[in-house]
Amino acid sequence: MPVPWFLLSLALGRSPVVLSLERLVGPQDATHCSPGLSCHLWDSDILCLPGDIVPAPGPVLAPTHLQTELVLRCQKETDCDLCLRVAVHLAVHGHWEEPEDEKKFGGAADSGVEEPRNASLQAQVVLSFQAYPTARCVLLEVQVPAALVQFGQSVGSVVYDCFEAALGSEVRIWSYTQPRYEKELNHTQQLPALPWLNVSADGDNVHLVLNVSEEQHFGLSLYWNQVQGPPKPRWHKNLTGPQIITLNHTDLVPCLCIQVWPLEPDSVRTNICPFREDPRAHRNLWQAARLRLLTLQSWLLDAPCSLPAEAALCWRALGGDPCQPLVPPLSWENVTVDKVLEFPLLKGHPNLCVQQVNSSEKLQLQECLWADSLGPLKDDVLLLETRGPQDNRSLCALEPSGCTSLPSRASTLWDDDLGALWACPMDKYIHKRWALVWLACLLFAAALSLILLLKKDHAKGWLRLLKQDVRSGAAARGRAALLLYSADDSGFERLVGALASALCQLPLRVAVDLWSRRELSAQGPVAWFHAQRRQTLQEGGVVVLLFSPGAVALCSEWLQDGVSGPGAHGPHDAFRASLSCVLPDFLQGRAPGSYVGACFDRLLHPDAVPALFRTVPVFTLPSQLPDFLGALQQPRAPRSGRLQERAEQVSRALQPALDCYFHPPGTPAPGRGVGPGAGDGT
Repeated sequence: MPVPWFLLSLALGRSPVVLSLERLVGPQDATHCSPGLSCHLWDSDILCLPGDIVPAPGPVLAPTHLQTELVLRCQKETDCDLCLRVAVHLAVHGHWEEPEDEKKFGGAADSGVEEPRNASLQAQVVLSFQAYPTARCVLLEVQVPAALVQFGQSVGSVVYDCFEAALGSEVRIWSYTQPRYEKELNHTQQLPALPWLNVSADGDNVHLVLNVSEEQHFGLSLYWNQVQGPPKPRWHKNLTGPQIITLNHTDLVPCLCIQVWPLEPDSVRTNICPFREDPRAHRNLWQAARLRLLTLQSWLLDAPCSLPAEAALCWRALGGDPCQPLVPPLSWENVTVDKVLEFPLLKGHPNLCVQQVNSSEKLQLQECLWADSLGPLKDDVLLLETRGPQDNRSLCALEPSGCTSLPSRASTLWDDDLGALWACPMDKYIHKRWALVWLACLLFAAALSLILLLKKDHAKGWLRLLKQDVRSGAAARGRAALLLYSADDSGFERLVGALASALCQLPLRVAVDLWSRRELSAQGPVAWFHAQRRQTLQEGGVVVLLFSPGAVALCSEWLQDGVSGPGAHGPHDAFRASLSCVLPDFLQGRAPGSYVGACFDRLLHPDAVPALFRTVPVFTLPSQLPDFLGALQQPRAPRSGRLQERAEQVSRALQPALDCYFHPPGTPAPGRGVGPGAGDGT
């Protein structure tokens, strides 16, 4: 790749040092080594694969120092290439291991066997060369005679001629052995640049000045140099003679590079990147960066150059307040240009934004990615739910002054092991805050009245009565029970309602979707069940799965496919919606103690319940009512002697609904009672 001599003379100067550069004739690479050593260059380049470091089996040759020298490789007297000669200095590292029998007996094991320490050493030395856009690796074989093998001492050097490089380029050289016994050596060198290519500033404009002769034809290209991937070309022209190229200051970015080359066959191209440290270029880079939303959960950063930055979600209120970072509970994420990033969002919201900072923690970029698809900012407030070390949860509203504690819930945006983020309309939030104020006023008034009452003797007796009522009310409040079922038909729903009503007569607090249709319609089945299940389990309650043929079919669909297909179920069927939360409790072994199963006699045999759900007790009703009611008691509560009496009470309340379901009007009614044969008319 010849370069006219006058270009080299311009780059290298006319000093005696330049004039004394050694000239190599011919295109072939070559190698030579110090006296006493023998060396050989492989005919072709090899793959640059250093491999892992392995233990040395004994004394080995290892590179200890790299030395470079500029030389000229000339095709003609005046057409030469700038070339980099590399000398690798070698030394003997390691030592011979003493044979085991010598260690044991303190002498030579067998004098007739040739000692390996009298043998010569051989090594395969790799030289790796990189100078954009060139990358090469060559292999040199070196042999050192036994007479020169001295532990820890240099044995000489091996020289390689040579690596061709472009003027102004930065070259990097590595050296190591195959196999690799030590960390590789490395050397970086900046080659002389062309003085006829320089950059000057004129106000807001930048001038590229090329001082060449009028007859010289050359190509000029501007490109974005990429850390990963090929360069991105921006501008290219073929020019003649001296030129001044004007660039607008807004076009400058740190990775903008210039490539110049003579318009001759196989010419060497010179690259220069003069804006790496330019403050204007770094400001322009951030101004050109854009965040782009790909899907609900994924986005990426578009920018001309790489950016050392971090990003996190933030919440921007309608009033124009600064976007508040959601860190914690979320964390900052490292950002790579053109690499897809994900936030595990369940829903998007126009007030959610992404803000990005540089390595000095200065805010550089902020965009509300979801505003384009979901509309302008909403007058909403963000509620933050956190989970403590003992699974205790708290809810607070994110405000400019901090996080205000609130006992509330809303539709979730984010869910993970730390907690959840909820978006709540501002009017509801303000209403709840005023409710807290009124509640505080009422509590203050009640406390004041209590103090006044305590001053009177007759109030003490009233206070004792009140304390007894509170204790009896707490006992009657009982354990929470969430009843889940599949709405097979209207008759079965009436049967479930009768069972729930009968259980309410006991010290149980029963929740069932039949009594919460308005909330179910407003929140949706999944959200309603999720809130009820969490509240029930947090209070130490129990979830009752009431199995029927329809429920068994839905469970089987979930266990086979992971989702429930559409079926002839009403919009309020919370059982189908709840399977997505119920199944993990059973699969992860959390169900025992918190779940029980039940089914009605003559409607479903317990063996028909899928095996996964039979890891908790499954009772048949009404034949096993006493055991069923015992399982609904608090885990450490003593077995009440009134359990049989309560079972009779529930059975009497449940029997009319059973008769109506199994024996419609006009058919003989079966016998009644509690026991294994209850309700069996055969």
